[in-house]
Amino acid sequence: MVNVHNYSVTSKISPIPTSPPRDKQYSEILYGVEKAMGRGIYFMANVKEKMDICFDNKGPSIVIEIKEYSNGYGDIRTRGGKIRAFTEITKENVHYCKELINIVDELRHLDGVKGGIAVSESEYMATTVLDEAKPLTQVIYSRNKEVVDQGQYIFDTLWNAAIPAEQKIRELEGGIQTYRTKILEDPEEIIKEIGHLTSESNELSTCITSGGLQFSYSYFFDIKKELLAKEAKGEHLGIRYVTNIDRYNSKLAEIFLETGIQIRHIKNSPPMSFGVSDKEIAATIEKMEDGKRVQSLLISNEPLYVKHFKSLFEELWNNGIDASDRIKDIEQGVQADVEVIQNSTKAKETYLNIVKSAEKEVMILFPTTNAFIRQEKIGVLRSLTEVLRDRTSLKIRILMPGHALTERAVQELIQNGVNSNVKIDIRYLDQISDTKATILIVDRNVSLVMELKDDLKESFEEAIGLSTYSNSRAGVLSYVSIFENLWKQTELYQQVKHALTLLADTNKQLESANQQLEVQGKMQSEFINVAAHELRTPIQPILGLTEILRSSKKRCIEEQDELLDIIIRNAKKLKRLTEDILDVTKIEGKLLRLTLQDVNLNELISNVLSDYGSQIKKLSDKDVKITFEPKENQVIVVRADKIRLSQVVSNLLDNAIKFTKGGTITLSLAVERKDKHESSNTWIAQNENSDNKGDNSNKGVAIVKIKDTGSGISPDIQSRLFSKFASKSFEGTGLGLFICKSIIEAHGGKVWAENNADRKGATFSFSLKL
Repeated sequence: MVNVHNYSVTSKISPIPTSPPRDKQYSEILYGVEKAMGRGIYFMANVKEKMDICFDNKGPSIVIEIKEYSNGYGDIRTRGGKIRAFTEITKENVHYCKELINIVDELRHLDGVKGGIAVSESEYMATTVLDEAKPLTQVIYSRNKEVVDQGQYIFDTLWNAAIPAEQKIRELEGGIQTYRTKILEDPEEIIKEIGHLTSESNELSTCITSGGLQFSYSYFFDIKKELLAKEAKGEHLGIRYVTNIDRYNSKLAEIFLETGIQIRHIKNSPPMSFGVSDKEIAATIEKMEDGKRVQSLLISNEPLYVKHFKSLFEELWNNGIDASDRIKDIEQGVQADVEVIQNSTKAKETYLNIVKSAEKEVMILFPTTNAFIRQEKIGVLRSLTEVLRDRTSLKIRILMPGHALTERAVQELIQNGVNSNVKIDIRYLDQISDTKATILIVDRNVSLVMELKDDLKESFEEAIGLSTYSNSRAGVLSYVSIFENLWKQTELYQQVKHALTLLADTNKQLESANQQLEVQGKMQSEFINVAAHELRTPIQPILGLTEILRSSKKRCIEEQDELLDIIIRNAKKLKRLTEDILDVTKIEGKLLRLTLQDVNLNELISNVLSDYGSQIKKLSDKDVKITFEPKENQVIVVRADKIRLSQVVSNLLDNAIKFTKGGTITLSLAVERKDKHESSNTWIAQNENSDNKGDNSNKGVAIVKIKDTGSGISPDIQSRLFSKFASKSFEGTGLGLFICKSIIEAHGGKVWAENNADRKGATFSFSLKL
């Protein structure tokens, strides 16, 4: 027995000293806060391995706000138990759900959850009444194994349909397109949703029952007239209906036609009515007799559903009869030839004669493997082979279950088609339908439907029941529609399998992209902070010193010159930051243009260094020496943009100075050539001391290295050193190295960096083709 005296239900309610009877099959309903809550505490205390729980959108507030519940969850997890939960996450309860994620093992979202249930290893609880942040007042409790198993089944079924809570929260907070599929059971809400689907459509296709036509006219005809007005202006693609037109609704169909709605008649409608726009679908299995309002409606904007129902409608539309012709037949009392054949021998004779009469197309649906075998025995496949010899334009399609017993006959039939230059298309379905019947359709003009009475019988005559022959266009086309729908299902099945594979690949790509976005977001955030700091740093002395000069005109010339030097230096710094940002914009927009000319690298580096001598002297916190001693008779010339190349050397020098508090910065220039006497993959490094001074006859590369004795490259940014915003300092924007890399690569060169072998400082290098 579990002791519940240690739990306090609320600050105003005494502990509940109750527990279920020992009878394991016991079930009961408890009323009132004390009993309901006490039983909930007891339930949680009994959990050993797992608790599965679901509740509506008020449930999260109850768990979080009522400490007895949240503590109970915590105790379960402390004991090693696992908690799975799902609820309907909304904008109103999303803050509670964020907290709930932290006290359960997994939280999911499902639309339309009502009430709540909880299932453990041996107990079941449920409630239909939940109030925002208030204790339960009524619960159903049971230890009956059948009840517990049923509750677990219900939970698992709904759990599999739910989506991760994090995904739903991102949708709510990030404005992401949400796909929904749900069932409505409020007639008023149903009318509102159908009206919304209709008014927001760019095209509208509806398959509806005979009674549903009256329902559509009563509630949505005005909206449809507005859509037809938009169609007249070229702003809508039109409205189409397929329905069964009879003498009871033909007048109403005429009204629709006169308004401009396109209608076609089908004899046998699908077992549901549905409407599909370019964005969403609505479907019901109700007949809507006499225009009765729909009580249950499935709605969805899932692209796969929309595509499927569009495809289904197009098949029905293509196989339908123009409504005007159907209405005319009704008015003239025209009847088609429909015959019910009770004699199985006559049915067999009719079957073979219809097959032999085929001119253009044969469609056969075999419901079972045994049906195929029996019909092969009576000569159906032989008759098809005979027809193939005379009619090379014939098209044959067969739907049947796949089985090893039929493979030989199937391959023989296909081979006969190849020999006759006729394509025979055979597709397999695991389960064709619950209604067992062979369906034969020839030239879309004649149909024969043979009921399967006993599939275990070996003879055709004993196995079949009633057969129905028809040359009614509406009747035949309804069977064509059934066949085409099943044919499409085989395609849809393959598409779904392919889509699932693509979805798995896409999820991996999205996960990788999300990680990259997080890194990029962090880098951009760091850049904004650094850029703000970099912009403020030169602006403040410019403004401050300018004010000093204005207010102190009597200062000596030397003092004024010193202040002006500071102002000019900071203005140049601001100008350079602006130019860096503009350069990045040009690089990313692929607008970086190079003005190529012959450039003497010795001369270029010397010129850049001459600008840095005074700069180093003015940095009081720096004790840095920069060295570069080019040989007078060494000329290394590359084809490059002189200004951009100077920018690269300056940026790399700035970077070295920034991270070198004291020490030496050494610039070196080398040439690497292909040795004429070695293989083409062998390179010999030559530096300033090479004996081949000034000899640039062999094609090779010039390598510039800038080596410092500073702090070196941080491992945190080494892999993204030349990316945008890569910086470990508040003294730079992280754009300089990115610009260097882009300029060098635009020249067809390479840039790289590495920490020095003695672990003192780093070396940045770039190469250019000679």
